[in-house]
Amino acid sequence: MGSIASQPRNRAVRTAVHRHEHLSKEGLLERAFTFAFRGLVYAQIWEDPEVDMEALAITPDCHLVTIASGGCNVLSYLTADPAKITAVDLNTAHIALNKLKVAAAQHLPDHAAFHRFFGQANRAENIAAYRETLAPHLDETTRRYWEGRDLAGRRRIKGFAGGFYKRGLLGGFIGAAHLLAKLYRIDPRELLAAKTPEEQREIFERRLAPVFDKKFVRWLIEQPASLFGLGIPPAQYEALAADDPRGIKAVLLRRLEKLACDFDLSDNYFAWQAFGRGYGEGADAPLPPYLRAANHEVVRERASRVEVRHQNFVEYLESMPEGSLDRYILLDAQDWMTDAQLNRLWGEITRTAKPEARVLFRTAAAPTLLPGRVADAILDRWDYAEAESLDFTARDRSAIYGGVHLYRLKP
Repeated sequence: MGSIASQPRNRAVRTAVHRHEHLSKEGLLERAFTFAFRGLVYAQIWEDPEVDMEALAITPDCHLVTIASGGCNVLSYLTADPAKITAVDLNTAHIALNKLKVAAAQHLPDHAAFHRFFGQANRAENIAAYRETLAPHLDETTRRYWEGRDLAGRRRIKGFAGGFYKRGLLGGFIGAAHLLAKLYRIDPRELLAAKTPEEQREIFERRLAPVFDKKFVRWLIEQPASLFGLGIPPAQYEALAADDPRGIKAVLLRRLEKLACDFDLSDNYFAWQAFGRGYGEGADAPLPPYLRAANHEVVRERASRVEVRHQNFVEYLESMPEGSLDRYILLDAQDWMTDAQLNRLWGEITRTAKPEARVLFRTAAAPTLLPGRVADAILDRWDYAEAESLDFTARDRSAIYGGVHLYRLKP
């Protein structure tokens, strides 16, 4: 995993996360997170792409720049018909996953094969499809990743035969949460049997919410390392815990309640991933836009518009001409950043932004984190869509973020 080519990227991840001395408590936590982050983190991205596309108001001439993560949103954005999408990431596993998804969209024979690979992600036929159809279209680095072995000695591509969404840091975290629940004789899948939103709430309040009152669970969630599986570094944990005066328990309970209760199960594939560890099997099961049969042909036709780059977001911006980009999707990466990093990033966003440019990002805590941290001379160029951001936050089905924030370049 630690090839010479990847070492500069590993240093970039360390730079993004490390803020404290090595031997301090905070420094040790940061370095533990960096180690955990070296492998696959998100088998599925946890930002709602339909909220994103509404907020971004994508037009056919748009060039989007986004953090790649698990790649679901990158391909889903194609349904909005942008001219180009540049997906950047420092995580080698995410880069390999994005390249695999782009190749699969282009070369698997039909929607059934594509859905089997990424919608079911637990069929032996997927391994044959990889070897016969996908591998010849992948670059050597990507093939080496998928045909290599993980820390458990398993070939990574075999994940698509045994339940890919159980893999990665997030998949392991969800699996551990299911195991913990079962220790208290609770099966999170019970929620998926609900037929109405009222039943969802009743099951949540009767079965799931009381777990947060267990002594061991209260202790566990107060440890910053316990949320590494959500891809949350120590600095972001602090922001998350500060989002409610009652502390981290209240924050996590409310966000789980939103995931379990605020959206109908027939429309929320994030809930199926959290409580069922995969997408639903039925014909009407909710799916990300890129996996829906109705979108398959446009995703296939437009997949060539996606450029995947193993690169830091701001370094990519620094390589681009002034006034050359239209939309920026930062996910929750700014929660990790120092003020100097924020100012460097927003300086480059502002320099490269075309007229009517938009920036979308999420935060662990509810408020936007930019005022008072990004220089006024930069931030004054942008309009914060506060009312719309509150609405997007309420409708984000992934439910784990405190805020979804939209900024628009002023005329």
